[in-house]
Amino acid sequence: MPNIDNFTLKDMVGFSAALRRMGSDATSMEEVADRIVHYLHDHLIDKKTDEKACVLVRFFKTHAYGDLDEDLQEFARNILNASPGSPAMKCLVLLASVGMLPEWCSRKQSRGHKVIPLPTRERFIEAFPMVGELVQQMGLEVNTVLQPDPAVIMDMVQKTFNVFLVSEAAGSVYIPAQDDFVIPFDVRSVLGFGGILPSGNLFVIIMFSKVAIPRQTADMFKSLALSVKIAILPFDGKTIFT
Repeated sequence: MPNIDNFTLKDMVGFSAALRRMGSDATSMEEVADRIVHYLHDHLIDKKTDEKACVLVRFFKTHAYGDLDEDLQEFARNILNASPGSPAMKCLVLLASVGMLPEWCSRKQSRGHKVIPLPTRERFIEAFPMVGELVQQMGLEVNTVLQPDPAVIMDMVQKTFNVFLVSEAAGSVYIPAQDDFVIPFDVRSVLGFGGILPSGNLFVIIMFSKVAIPRQTADMFKSLALSVKIAILPFDGKTIFT
């Protein structure tokens, strides 16, 4: 299995082929996302210990509030302490999760990240500073993701897939949960990668690694973002949740 701190071109090609096939026989985007996070969690290792390198791997996707089920809508309202001003308000929804703790292995058990309402650009950056930075590195504005214009969606879809690396997680402003996550679970680096779907929604995978991830490894995940998109594309605008 590949070492996350020495990820080679051969590894990237193998991972890319595997991720593209994740949509085969799936019935929802959630099912594909679950396969993807488990694949990454199971196949990236720490060469020093032969253990899994990632503490946690999560898959997020933006959705309109009005497209969520009642449970997720209630969760969003509780965070806002109010009903949203519009059913079109974007929310960042946890579609799949796997990690060291049992409660990290189900999106439904997440206590704080099941769904994050994003009524404003400021709320987006405050809730997920790393994802906000990733969006901007794609050449997009956060407001474009929150309120996609159908006239420019196709141009957005063609934007370069990108990655965002926090090489040293401890003390990083992009990873807020320092005392209750980064430090106790010895998270060394965080890698995020994703892209834009034809629906105008953003998808992003975030990996929290116990092993320091070099920039050369992170750069290879641009290709993996495209592979993920190919796997989930058949379900965009169709069956999202299992």
